[in-house]
Amino acid sequence: MRETEVKLRENIWFRRFAKNLYSIAALMPLVNARLAEGPRPGIMLYSMASAQAVEIYKEVSEAKAEVDAVFIAGGPHPSARPEESLEYFDYVVIGEGEETLPELIDAISEGEDPKNVKGIAFKRDGKTVFTGQRPPVDLDKYPPFRGILAPLEISRGCPWGCAYCQTPRLFGRQMRHRSIATIAKYARFHKDIRFTSPNSLAYGSDGLKPRLDKVEALLKALASQKKPIYFGTFPSEVRPEFVSDQALELLMKYCSNRTLNIGGQSGSSEVLKAIGRGHGLEEIEEACDLCLDHGIMPHVDLIFGLPQESAEDQRLTMDLARWIVQKGGRVRAHYFTPLPGTPLEDEAPAPICPEVTAELGRLALGGKLTGYWSSRGRTA
Repeated sequence: MRETEVKLRENIWFRRFAKNLYSIAALMPLVNARLAEGPRPGIMLYSMASAQAVEIYKEVSEAKAEVDAVFIAGGPHPSARPEESLEYFDYVVIGEGEETLPELIDAISEGEDPKNVKGIAFKRDGKTVFTGQRPPVDLDKYPPFRGILAPLEISRGCPWGCAYCQTPRLFGRQMRHRSIATIAKYARFHKDIRFTSPNSLAYGSDGLKPRLDKVEALLKALASQKKPIYFGTFPSEVRPEFVSDQALELLMKYCSNRTLNIGGQSGSSEVLKAIGRGHGLEEIEEACDLCLDHGIMPHVDLIFGLPQESAEDQRLTMDLARWIVQKGGRVRAHYFTPLPGTPLEDEAPAPICPEVTAELGRLALGGKLTGYWSSRGRTA
């Protein structure tokens, strides 16, 4: 190897942030990288969401004058806005990084033309070069983590295409699943087993209709390890129409969690239709009732400030929140944030009604609601 190639390969760094550790856990073993608390000489890797973009752009901009490094960005925000990211970074990995990132690092280290690496963007002669889309990866070929423990990613992709969500734009609308053998292999590293998935109860299915035989096969295999299993809890969730008596019986039989995260998003049927959720209010309420019948507490995500919302729509969502709490469930509130690459990326949040804001505060003070419900990031 040439001296420059050796130097670069020995100095590959992932910029560590609390909110990007899951991405780092999956990619670090593929590129032999180390963690850094700030820019270091060599190859600097950043994985970021939109909320981190301004802070990271500032850091990279200031570091370029002092640090001899190649800066590479990946993650939801750069994937959706590669040209913006290239104002600060040398390269952007678009979408999944398992295959693209190692190939890009090889090309940089060996002095080869990065144009031959699919799935990236970079600048050449002042113009942005896109090298083309890379096919989705086979999840079983890559470890969900190594070195850094992370929840087990069991599925990727989502067929629903909700207007506010980046998942189908990043990972496609066809669900892919890790095999039970691979999941079980990496579950052995955990004291208790937790998962990430766009919809845990869609494991093994096309994401449109459940395959509970596949879910049971997974849970049964993991139960043999005699560790607590937490399925359908943060950082994962389930869609309400996937909640059924049979599904909840499986959770009661194999899992330790007695809460279930449900993506409800709105109490307005009109808003649910407008954002493409693919279910109505009735499915949310039925899912909550079924959970409570089985001794499982529903923890429902609701979004406030969606662009389509009228004041009446917000009141309907607030009515749903109160109904959930009165039944014995809990609510996690979210304030709508327009995410790049989604159909709503250019839409402004709807103002939150004063009475809704006040009621959310009361529920939070009573310990029945957590999350954010204003642009100021108020949380409880």
